[in-house]
Amino acid sequence: MSIGEFCNREVVIARAEDSVAEAASLMRQHHVGDVLVVEERDGRRVPVGLVTDRDVVVEVVATGLDARAITLGDIMVGELATVGEDVDVFDAVQYMRTRGVRRLPVVSADGALAGIVTFDDLVGLLAEELDALARLVAREQKKEASARR
Repeated sequence: MSIGEFCNREVVIARAEDSVAEAASLMRQHHVGDVLVVEERDGRRVPVGLVTDRDVVVEVVATGLDARAITLGDIMVGELATVGEDVDVFDAVQYMRTRGVRRLPVVSADGALAGIVTFDDLVGLLAEELDALARLVAREQKKEASARR
């Protein structure tokens, strides 16, 4: 399965010039832990940064800065890791692991935002797959038991 088939296409976005307070409000409104920072380029939304709830707490709240005066561009992660939507889910997981990221924006071939995949999303997928395997094992055991009676 490609990451494009699996990723969440509804992404909470903001601009680098938006305040941290605005981003925090978006996170609360949408019940998410991150805001993807995008730039408009030739009519496309291109991901350029990511700000998490942890970034807000560690970089702004804990240091006593004014969240209304600090912009997302001031605190967003520099080198943003992204993955193409045609990449296999397991290759995306490997990439997340090597880059040490829990959130991975998914982009189209032209670099436009297509979606996002998170660690939590992938844990949910893995849980579903493990559940399917467990049901298979149980069904096979039941089948074998009834055949040998």
